[in-house]
Amino acid sequence: MAELSPAVRAFLAEPRFCVFATIAPDGLPHLTVVWYELQGDEIMMNIGRKRAKFAYLRRDPRGSCCIEDGARYVTVGGPCTLQWADQEAAQADIKRLATRYDGPERAEEEAESQFRHEERVTIRLRIARVDARGFDD
Repeated sequence: MAELSPAVRAFLAEPRFCVFATIAPDGLPHLTVVWYELQGDEIMMNIGRKRAKFAYLRRDPRGSCCIEDGARYVTVGGPCTLQWADQEAAQADIKRLATRYDGPERAEEEAESQFRHEERVTIRLRIARVDARGFDD
């Protein structure tokens, strides 16, 4: 497991967008922008089960995330686990992310109008590799 410095942890704690990479069947990277939250030594994300990322991660569970802010960025990579059997937990995860990015009122609206109508998948990327630039420590 890779170690995150306090400065990198603080950076990742802020709600920035994450470019998440999986590996498509042809071997090329598949990149999408997703919400995330740092939870301990994992990056938690949540997607709809019908997304290509779900199929790609089931075939090859490796992923990578890049979170940037101008010249500062953090790239993390490692194995991913998928959790969708417990839809109550997966729905709670997407609502947590919606609250982080859009605030509690909008998150409640999104949960009602969109998320509860989808089968959701929580992705947990265990941080095995870190590349951070623009931090003093």
